[in-house]
Amino acid sequence: MKYAAAFVLFSTAIAAGCASDPPPAAAVPTASAAPTPPPPPAPKALEKPGDNPSQSNINISDEIRKACGITDTEAFFAYDSANVRAQDKAVLKKLADCFSTGPLKGRELRLVGHADPRGEEEYNMVLGGRRADNVKTAIAAQGLSAGKIATTSRGKLDATGTDEPSWAKDRRVDVVLGK
Repeated sequence: MKYAAAFVLFSTAIAAGCASDPPPAAAVPTASAAPTPPPPPAPKALEKPGDNPSQSNINISDEIRKACGITDTEAFFAYDSANVRAQDKAVLKKLADCFSTGPLKGRELRLVGHADPRGEEEYNMVLGGRRADNVKTAIAAQGLSAGKIATTSRGKLDATGTDEPSWAKDRRVDVVLGK
């Protein structure tokens, strides 16, 4: 019996000692392991390989140019992919004023986005829509109610380009009169 009590006491001491042992140290990577390369940069949203977005443009219809007093040189201006450039805001301000307080007050402004013929049809529809939406946002920021601006996309449906200079003409937003 003495031995049994001593054995239980010894077993308890061993078990208690094991329970408080520290966990094993984590493995330290060796210097010979190759570092993980950084991930490749993500492509910009809605850009095509070989696309030159700085050669896109906004094409204002003759009817709107005449009514709003926009010159021929102001009627076609470049924008960066789906983003409107800061220097083009003066023309957008003329459009906003013309449709909010000028000769075209009460009329709807329609923006039709286009893309060049390269790429998938669905992708180009989205890209044309995004271009039109960004021009809408820029014109609304100049004072025209967003409710007076309708947007749509034709994607690559009207594209005729076969090389970079003609593709640049396909990448555009047409500004036309709505209702």
